[in-house]
Amino acid sequence: MSLALEDWIFRLFLFWYSIGIILLGFDILPAWLEWANAFFLILSGTLGFLYFLKRFGSITGSVLGAVIFIFTFVVEGMGAGVGFLFGSYDYTEKFAPNVFGVPIAIGFAWLMVMATTHVLARWIYPSGGVFYAIIGGIGAVIMDLIIDPVAYLIKGYWIWEDTGFYYDIPWTNFFGWFVVAFLLHMLIDWLMKRKSLAVYSEVPEKRMALLYVLMIAMFVMLALLGKFWLAAGLTTVLTVIFSVTAWRRRIS
Repeated sequence: MSLALEDWIFRLFLFWYSIGIILLGFDILPAWLEWANAFFLILSGTLGFLYFLKRFGSITGSVLGAVIFIFTFVVEGMGAGVGFLFGSYDYTEKFAPNVFGVPIAIGFAWLMVMATTHVLARWIYPSGGVFYAIIGGIGAVIMDLIIDPVAYLIKGYWIWEDTGFYYDIPWTNFFGWFVVAFLLHMLIDWLMKRKSLAVYSEVPEKRMALLYVLMIAMFVMLALLGKFWLAAGLTTVLTVIFSVTAWRRRIS
């Protein structure tokens, strides 16, 4: 995959992100453009996939991307179907197209989550291993602390049948996010120790770190507009701590 194509997709994402900030911030997103939300996540997931190609090469990166997409899609399907791991919930048609009751965009979202948290977790703990995977899992949960309340209560992308103390979201959901992210980070760590790169660039990693912050920032904005003060405040504080720690460890 050429760098020129990666640049083009990244610029398209930034353009789409900027338009989304305006439309969502002023609540002027027309009904006929609702598909743009799913496309936004597909773009972010594509960036994550391209990062894996750059980090591990075409074959290994493609296999890893496919494993992340399929594994998370199946787990999400089991969650929506029988309440496995995350708790009992159902996706609505607002995030279509759906396959077997799960939006296609969800698999792409997980590609974004895994690529971005991988980079930050490796900056914090470069030697990898279980501690790296734990940090990556925590990074994923931090992201879900803002995604889930917004997607559930503001956007209506899914409906929780179970309840919990945090915006009526069950604790099993955040536990499930940690477990899935932890397992996938262990897989990535295994690959990191067996796949060396002939050519390495810091640009893709910096883009993933920026992507992590940008995604959370957009959902924090929506949470503030919806007066979800706890979600916005808690996620902002944790994101700053997580991101600044990663950056300082990287340059130290």
